[in-house]
Amino acid sequence: MFINITDSKQADNKGSSSGLVHYLEKENRIHNEELQHWFNGQEIKVEAYYVKSRIDGNIAKLGKDDAKFFLINISPSQKEIAFLKQQYGEDGAKEQLKGFAVRVMDSYARNFKRNGIESNKDLVWFAKLENYRYYSHVDPEVKQGMHKRGERKPGNQMHVQVIVSRKDATNRIKLSPQNTSRGRNEAHSKKMGQFDRLAFKQSGETLFDEIFGFDRQLKETLAYANIQKNGTLSQRLQMKELEEKNIGWDIGNTKREQDSEQSTELRQSVPDVYNWNETLIGSIDIDIQDDVDDEAIHGRNRHRKRQARTNTR
Repeated sequence: MFINITDSKQADNKGSSSGLVHYLEKENRIHNEELQHWFNGQEIKVEAYYVKSRIDGNIAKLGKDDAKFFLINISPSQKEIAFLKQQYGEDGAKEQLKGFAVRVMDSYARNFKRNGIESNKDLVWFAKLENYRYYSHVDPEVKQGMHKRGERKPGNQMHVQVIVSRKDATNRIKLSPQNTSRGRNEAHSKKMGQFDRLAFKQSGETLFDEIFGFDRQLKETLAYANIQKNGTLSQRLQMKELEEKNIGWDIGNTKREQDSEQSTELRQSVPDVYNWNETLIGSIDIDIQDDVDDEAIHGRNRHRKRQARTNTR
């Protein structure tokens, strides 16, 4: 399960959302298929003009250099997609993935640890489910001449893209997933709303496994990938030992045991009760860059400008 958030440079999110909304409408334009709509936790058939209007209108007290919205990519692996299709069928898998996206946005809201921000209902957000991905100029297959830019990628490519406003549903509280600061003033950092991006990514993986009863292998976990990339030598050796013993892994570093009763309860809580009958679409191939706290950067720049003016006097 790949869940990530685009940075401001890639998403071009300091102005209107019209460009991104238009891009995410591309499959409605290029494929001769049934018209698809946006959705969120309360609505299942939202038009593109309304998405743009709501996102662009929810920017009270944001400056021209502030992010106005963020793009969240929810991409299950091909193995996870095949699992959903086996369990629920082609159309049922799409319904389940859209319901799963609502649960992910609940987790997104709670990750800020802000009073009054408890679920997806406290956010302004809209999502689309897309069935395809396309080769871009950065793909090795395009560089080597094996495929052309814009061609569909093979395999199961179903995924969800979410546009979420920087401001909460009341248009009063700033919510930036790029605010990852852990300053010495803990009270101030908490007030500003810290966001743990790794915890958010992990929550998506955990939710998927618990809701759908997916038996994730060790090498398929975020914990495994993170330790291989960033872990200490002892942590990598411990992971290797677990791998050799073929032991399941969870975030608490314990053998995973499936609680069937809890899993059933979670599965029943997936918002497929909306009885969506539309197939929603929309995607954007944007690579995720390093976390950036845009407010912190602007603050540092303003400080440097003040220092420069002082030094010239």
